[in-house]
This record gives sequence, structure tokens and C-alpha cells, in this order.
Amino acid sequence: MIVATADLGRYRGAVTMVDGGFDPLHPGHVAYFEAAAALGLPVLCNVAPDEWVARKHPPLLLQAERAALVDAIRFVDYTHLAAGTTESVLRALAPRIYAKGADWRDRLPEAETAACSDLGVKVVYLDTLHDSSTGLLERYQRRRDAG
Repeated sequence: MIVATADLGRYRGAVTMVDGGFDPLHPGHVAYFEAAAALGLPVLCNVAPDEWVARKHPPLLLQAERAALVDAIRFVDYTHLAAGTTESVLRALAPRIYAKGADWRDRLPEAETAACSDLGVKVVYLDTLHDSSTGLLERYQRRRDAG
């Protein structure tokens, strides 16, 4: 179910939040969602805006398309199309758990760390890294350039 920013308060303190760009969506993301669901709470996935994805590469899919794909995955209960920062979503939602991939350990942005600390949100690092969207795109480009 797609959730509007104005409705995040309904889920305050009752979900595990995951987030990312999901462009392109790949099997590692599904493993991430499944591991988050195994934590025992409904999963709310915060889908980053196109502007955030564009800092890495031109978006392959627009935010609404990425959100529709994520929302169709059985391990995700709620999907949110972010309009601002992850910090602002964390502060509005105050999830019980903020789950990130293990690759984020020791590099979670300070604003997100502070929000979680202020709100008493437990940060859990999931060992689900199979690949990254950036890595997939880089390999594709190398193969394409090689002919």
C-alpha cells in the first residue's frame, strides 16, 4: 500500500523502515526486504526521490514506478514516496527499527544517526548485500563499452 507523507504518523513507532533508491531493483533488495520483515514488524519502504537517484546516475525508472515495483513485493507492507530527506521521514515516522544493509555500518549519515538517537529508533544492519544498483550499472556500462 502506498502511504502519503501526511499519513506517516499513523505508523509511528509500529514499523521497521527500510529505504533506498531501488534503481535498478535487484535480488539483493528483495533479500533486504525479506530480512527486514523477519524482524517481526510490518515493513515500510521509503523510496528515494528521483533527485537523489540522479546524484548517482540518470534514473532508469521514475520514483512512482520504482515505488510500484517495491510495493508489489510481498515482504513490504507499506511504501512511501519520499519528497525530502530520509532524516525528515525518520522524524515523521519514528519507526521502531531502521534497517539498513551492512554496507552502511559506520557510514550512516549523521543526520539519520541523530534522528534515530533522538527518537529512540533501533538501527539494525542486515547482512544482505548481494550487489548494488551502482555496481550493476557499472558492470553493464563496461560490457557495453567492450562491445
